[in-house]
Amino acid sequence: MKTKKTVWIPAIIAVAVAALLVIYYYYMSSVSSGGEPGPRPPEGGVGNVPAGPVGGRPGGEGRGGNGEIFKTLGTISVFLGAAAFSWFWFKKKLRSPSILVRKAGKLLHSLHKLLGWATLILIAVHGIYFLITKLQDNKTYTGLAGFAILLAIAGYGFFINKVRNKWMRTVHRLLGLLWVPVLLLHAGSSVIMAVIASLAVGVLVWMLEKMAGKTPKPIPGGR
Repeated sequence: MKTKKTVWIPAIIAVAVAALLVIYYYYMSSVSSGGEPGPRPPEGGVGNVPAGPVGGRPGGEGRGGNGEIFKTLGTISVFLGAAAFSWFWFKKKLRSPSILVRKAGKLLHSLHKLLGWATLILIAVHGIYFLITKLQDNKTYTGLAGFAILLAIAGYGFFINKVRNKWMRTVHRLLGLLWVPVLLLHAGSSVIMAVIASLAVGVLVWMLEKMAGKTPKPIPGGR
């Protein structure tokens, strides 16, 4: 297996682009707030505007409008991304003493790529809508930053089994971790809930393994 570190280059480019977009977001937020430092508080959601239910927004973004639907798609994509990441907790547990952990791990393994692509597609649809309707919103920049990293995650995931390099999986996972703070800046509370849910899965896996390890093994030849 190859060990060339050139496979890091696309990831470095994606992170650099995301960092520049975040810096520009802070700059534009400072300008729009009359020169006061710091961005506007995160409103929650993915894309240029929050993904949680918010009523009374102009341009069809009120409750029940098109904006509400696309914000909901953003929220769903965050949780799909968390579900895809949760495969990490099961990666080395496919021979776990807990039958529940083994079955859940096999299920997540089979769904991991599907969840990843679904996340990418939903965020793309969500982002395109708000790029058209809310391009002037400063949240656009954090949304684009998150999408740049997500594209890199998807790219590495797609080529993991095609490019035989030991760094591919490492880069893929690190990008997944770097995606979280960018999403947190952009989406706020929905990302916090998704992270908590993913961590809860990890804790549950640990508990199930502990419980299975304490189960008495049957005595050979016993009744």
